[in-house]
Amino acid sequence: MNRLFVTACLLALTCASAAQNTPIKHVVWIIKENRSFDHMFGTFPGANGATYGKVCSGDTIALSHAPDASPNIVHSWESIKKAMNGGLMNHFDLNPGCGAPEYKCYSQYLESDIPNYFAMARSFLLADRFFMSLAGPSFPNHQYMIAAQSANAIANPAPNNGARAWGCDSPSNAMVRVLDPVTGKTTKVISCFDYPTLGDLLDSAAVSWRYYAPLYGQPGYQWSAYDAVNHIRNGPDWAANVVDQGQFEADALSGSLPAVSWVVPHARYAEHPTASVHNGENWTSRMVNAVMAGPQWSSTVIFITWDDNGGFYDHVAPPNRDFFGYGPRVPLIVLSPFVVAGTVYHKMASFDSILAFIEANWSLPALTDRDAHANNLMDMFNFRAGTPARWFPIGPDIPMTPQEQNKMEMEALR
Repeated sequence: MNRLFVTACLLALTCASAAQNTPIKHVVWIIKENRSFDHMFGTFPGANGATYGKVCSGDTIALSHAPDASPNIVHSWESIKKAMNGGLMNHFDLNPGCGAPEYKCYSQYLESDIPNYFAMARSFLLADRFFMSLAGPSFPNHQYMIAAQSANAIANPAPNNGARAWGCDSPSNAMVRVLDPVTGKTTKVISCFDYPTLGDLLDSAAVSWRYYAPLYGQPGYQWSAYDAVNHIRNGPDWAANVVDQGQFEADALSGSLPAVSWVVPHARYAEHPTASVHNGENWTSRMVNAVMAGPQWSSTVIFITWDDNGGFYDHVAPPNRDFFGYGPRVPLIVLSPFVVAGTVYHKMASFDSILAFIEANWSLPALTDRDAHANNLMDMFNFRAGTPARWFPIGPDIPMTPQEQNKMEMEALR
């Protein structure tokens, strides 16, 4: 698909008005890595969580206490499909790194491990029926977060050979697997696509946006989703709207946030196994505190999501949306003056829903069938709620040795 075709698509989609339809003027979407709902919030009061899990033998085992730096579990398209076992959710232990006797993917954190995340959920809103858009790993799910599709990609580009780029900057031999939903056949293509994105819709309606992410060569650049969209990566939006993730905190404190922000952290703080969850929570807390301390908090919503389940156990079978999804549940925390404190939201949603919320908030058209028919989350909000800001304490980071840092960076590329 070339840029002229994309432009024609956008002209057809351009809305007559970009009127803001709620008091929310700023959407912040913070994207973390590789955790399931039960792994993070299985013990959260009032949520549909589990402390036991089913294994392939038919037995039920207790979920173990997860270490701060959890192992990286296989979470490919094939392994996630295997784990879900047609909705029985009892074959996670058949995937490499997860079986007997340790059952490493049958694990979870307690409130004492992630106190700020529990405090955010208690003080604002936690969704317990929020699913991955695609039953696969990071790359395709990050595409759904900007475009409500992945051009049928189901995997991370490979081989990586240590390259921190998935997309138009990938090495020439790095290909991504795409799956034809009609024939079921898999082929490999260069991971540089051209399809309309939410950024394009925002541009067409003169609504400001910024994608905060690691820069080229930095650990975590592989999650910079717009790098895989040719007309963004090689067009004017790249220099104008794709910026260093380190800029977000200052922009929040100064009141310089655009209408829509995606925020992707450096790999050290992304919580991708084998990174420290404690350090990742510290980073998230700093970003949230910066928004709340800045002048735009009174008109802001912050969505905090994890991009896939990382292979970790979850007991809830996802609905069968289409050939590609949904995948297992991941956590969603929503912080805003306009949510009622202590809400556990039980309605079905996915990454497509956050795009649908943004589209509904600014009268934008949908990009695909996914966001067109997604729950747009508007019923999460009470626009007279006035839930106050609060501060989340930040302790010292856990230091990493050079060997641990290198392992973390390499695991994040898998």
